[in-house]
Amino acid sequence: MHGRVKVKSTAQQEEEKRKEREKKLKIYIAARDGCFTKRKEGVFDDEALQLTQQLLSSNPDFATLWNYRREILMHLETVKEVDEVQKIYEAELLFLESCLKVNPKSYGSWHHRSWVSARLPRPDWARELSLCDRCLSLDDRNFHCWDYRRMVVKMFNVPVDQELKFTDRLIGSNFSNYSSWHYRSTLLPLLHTTASELPPMQAESPKSNRVCEEQLLKEYELVQNAFFTDPNDQSAWFYYRWLLGRAELEEMISCLHVSREEEQVAVVFSRPVNVQSGCLLLVLDGQPHAVEWKSIHPRFKHSPVWICNLPPGTISEISNEHNLTVHWTEKHSRKDCTLFTGHAESWCQDSATDQELFRSELSVEKNSVLQSELQSVQQLQELEPLNKWCLLTLILLMRALDPLSYEKEMLAHFQTLKEVDSMRSAYYSDLCSKFMIENTILKMEYAEVRVFSVSDKNLSTLCHLDQLVLVTHINLSCNQLLCLPPQFAMLRCLEVLEADNNSIGNLEGLYHLPKLEAVILKDNKIATLADLEPLTSCPRLKRLDLRGNPVTQLANVESELAKLLPSVLDLLL
Repeated sequence: MHGRVKVKSTAQQEEEKRKEREKKLKIYIAARDGCFTKRKEGVFDDEALQLTQQLLSSNPDFATLWNYRREILMHLETVKEVDEVQKIYEAELLFLESCLKVNPKSYGSWHHRSWVSARLPRPDWARELSLCDRCLSLDDRNFHCWDYRRMVVKMFNVPVDQELKFTDRLIGSNFSNYSSWHYRSTLLPLLHTTASELPPMQAESPKSNRVCEEQLLKEYELVQNAFFTDPNDQSAWFYYRWLLGRAELEEMISCLHVSREEEQVAVVFSRPVNVQSGCLLLVLDGQPHAVEWKSIHPRFKHSPVWICNLPPGTISEISNEHNLTVHWTEKHSRKDCTLFTGHAESWCQDSATDQELFRSELSVEKNSVLQSELQSVQQLQELEPLNKWCLLTLILLMRALDPLSYEKEMLAHFQTLKEVDSMRSAYYSDLCSKFMIENTILKMEYAEVRVFSVSDKNLSTLCHLDQLVLVTHINLSCNQLLCLPPQFAMLRCLEVLEADNNSIGNLEGLYHLPKLEAVILKDNKIATLADLEPLTSCPRLKRLDLRGNPVTQLANVESELAKLLPSVLDLLL
């Protein structure tokens, strides 16, 4: 123990301790073997119960013995009266308390207690709730106890507002109680989504519900007190980040694209889905059509983009007009599109801006409060200029308020974050890349163009590619990309790809892009002909620029590429 003088033991004392340990070990092994023998012989008597208790008292993490003990108890249920079973299980709960004193975080003890409580003829949930409170007062981060408490709360039908007050008390005594903050995040959507009567605890939180604005504003004040008290404690910052989040998007069809030349229909969903047989119905000119839906890449069973090919000649005649509707029967969602006479393609797409895809929709009041929050965190940042939680929260607040207006400040904060928290610099690079892509998508929508340019943005990853289905020209040059991921196959309309000066060595995402004509990949890491094989699935590819790639140093590379990609007429090596 710290602060105590170490007392040297003599050789005789060491020998006595060794003999004592051996004696205890022999007793333990004999009892263990006795238990195993009884279980093998199918003996479920009181002696077996006593033997397992003797062993588990000293070692409560012996899972096999807990299993045997449950078998004994289930047998006793069949031969005892209800009142006797009640007493047996009450004694079992007392025994478990002694085990938890040996190891308060024993998986076996907490699991067995849950099992016993569920089988108790007349459970005393108030007593169990009190036990949880005592355990959490000793260790407020004992996740075994938190799990058990949630079960007790559910069985006891504890009102949500009472549980919320419980988190108030724990957070008030210790702002660093991450478990309480997390529990609070599961309670608020249950209590403050509607003005209806207080519901009892449910098995799960509603997936898409968000906290009502009035309560949200109160939570901002609570969490602000926490991180001003201890700016370096991560618990409150994590909760604050959750508050700044948004509800899950409504599950729906967000875009429908039809190509006359390919006679292909592409459907974009608001999230990755697995299209089962019959859940997508295509209606063309008022007539249902049986088609086969495929994900955009063989690797994806769940994908936000699915495509189908129409029978040859169905919509190829340029002088005809066609009306298409796709029904997602599972979610009662539909999207309509008209392919007009003389048009090679047509689409119907929901706006990312209108959907508030990348930020929460702000009322005047919430906008005012978040502006005030931003000012408060900026004041804290002046006092703690190198606090990573403060810097990250500033970025999230700016993103929630106006990501385009605050873009310059956000980039500066990301740079500081990479310097003060260098171990997580890759994470910050990916997060910054995500935000920059979101901003560029918004700018592209405002300009109403189909060109997406993120050159020289230090991108380390690609995301939101399902929002780029209609893009015809993409510029990824001068970034830090290592590959074009399989999700890149979502770009069904892409004609020109520029990706110079990256570190790309994998082109897996250039898979069956029907309109791709030019690929410019100067100064990357493409080293073998096998790296270029995905391009063989792009039927219109005419121009390929590979200057500055290791593959150009291979023997006979030009002739080999001519065999691999015979459609390419303009090959630059």
